[in-house]
Amino acid sequence: MSSSGADRPEKRRGVLRVLQEHGGDAVLLESATAVSWYLDGARVHVSLAGPPVASVLVHQDGDEVVTSASEAARLTAEELPDDVRLHELPWHAAPAAPESWFPAARSMAVLAEDCLAAPLRAARASLLPGETLRYEALCRVAAAVLTDVLSRATPHSTEREVAAELSAGLVRRGAEPIVLLCSGAQRLAHRHPLPTAAPLGRRAMAVVCARRGGLIANVTRWVRFGPATAQEADAEAGIAEVEADVLDALRPGLPLADVLPILQRAYPRHGFDAGEWTRHHQGGPAGYAGRDPRLVPGVPDRVHEHQAFAWNPSAPGAKIEDTVLLGAGGPRPLSVDPRWPVVRVRGRDRPATLER
Repeated sequence: MSSSGADRPEKRRGVLRVLQEHGGDAVLLESATAVSWYLDGARVHVSLAGPPVASVLVHQDGDEVVTSASEAARLTAEELPDDVRLHELPWHAAPAAPESWFPAARSMAVLAEDCLAAPLRAARASLLPGETLRYEALCRVAAAVLTDVLSRATPHSTEREVAAELSAGLVRRGAEPIVLLCSGAQRLAHRHPLPTAAPLGRRAMAVVCARRGGLIANVTRWVRFGPATAQEADAEAGIAEVEADVLDALRPGLPLADVLPILQRAYPRHGFDAGEWTRHHQGGPAGYAGRDPRLVPGVPDRVHEHQAFAWNPSAPGAKIEDTVLLGAGGPRPLSVDPRWPVVRVRGRDRPATLER
């Protein structure tokens, strides 16, 4: 498979800079996030729940990939860029040191990916042109599939039926549903509602995290069969304001850890319990991982221009989530579908609840 253009050389330059700064000759990339990013979105999994089936050794003289004999033919024909050297191992080979896979590593100081986790995240934080195009297209697909499915749903549809249709819609469009959540009116208290046989009832939430080309789109949408109650309307408006506080604050160079106090203050400011932020993770940078990294106290990263984010403030019966890209004009939502109703929040179109 051919490289996707100018992105890969820039990624390689970035990793080599990291190695130079940290005194290493090579780094062994082994996580699904890093391997897929470095290989321009190559599908390096078999099981969605398993580790990647390939590792990449990056060094001054080139890029080398190791995989098992059972995966080599597919990866070569369909996934790998042309400019990497492939090494095959027997499928039954036991884990071993890098120098047993890569002869070149015997004379190198090879650093583990974990030792360079933060600088490697920084190297992939700003999306390159090819990545941006792929991500925009994927995010539109995820939003469109949610529109398609929730526009057909009824109060009698079950959560599993909705999840099945979401999965089918994503797979038809070449995406992998790595997270599918759905909660009907009976289960809205759960922040991560795995689908059950329960009917949707008068109100429901659906969540997809869809992966294609290594990138992951994160989107939440709500549907309601009938008008909102006053309590629902207040919660929906309030949670959009919590998100708006975060979106307004994003700027290149901002320490990512500084976003958490903004969220902590936003909940009581907009009518929610002050401890609400402790009941569900709040999101963070996005891209080749669902969150890269998840926002936690003390996270060492900084905000980058042209970086993707997916914030997901939530409260009982309320949540908002889109994948956005931080550009020169501020955050721009990527997971949009013109058919979905929106509400204007501080100059941005944000997803409203679809009323049926």
